[in-house]
Amino acid sequence: MFRMMKIKPLISLSLTLMTAAILLTACNTQQSTGSFAQIPAGLAYAEGSEIYFTHTEASDPAIAEKLTNMMKSPVLYVPSLALVPEEALAKVFVFENGLKGKGPLGFQPDVFNNPPGTDGYSPLRQIILTQWVEGFKAVELKSEAEINQAEIDGKITTTISGVVVNMPFIVWDGGKR
Repeated sequence: MFRMMKIKPLISLSLTLMTAAILLTACNTQQSTGSFAQIPAGLAYAEGSEIYFTHTEASDPAIAEKLTNMMKSPVLYVPSLALVPEEALAKVFVFENGLKGKGPLGFQPDVFNNPPGTDGYSPLRQIILTQWVEGFKAVELKSEAEINQAEIDGKITTTISGVVVNMPFIVWDGGKR
């Protein structure tokens, strides 16, 4: 009889715990209120840190096609992006030569200025073509400050391309979407 008195509370406790576990599981399986999609991301640098970004639209049809093929995801041609005032644009430095890498032209990754959380952040980026001057050894540059210094030192040249690309950040130092 003593054993029976001990078993009843154990059975009751077990049933209570199982019921609680079922209720908690049911509460945790609620549907998410948002939808999610996969989007390809490119690796680049901003202020010396690795970032990930995507391309969604471009002001030039050839660039839109090149980025579409490169990322295996549509980049839409939007000619009106070229009409965005320069003060509303941030910069992306794209390397035309130098160290081989995963940049869009086969060289080092792009370098962005003004990441999210800084003055001047905009997902709309003006492409600045960046080229190493012959006779200088290319090194990987990871910030606008390094690019500016290399240009002052005569090691690189930069050219505004006139092309604007919508390039929102996905992951950056201190944040992510």
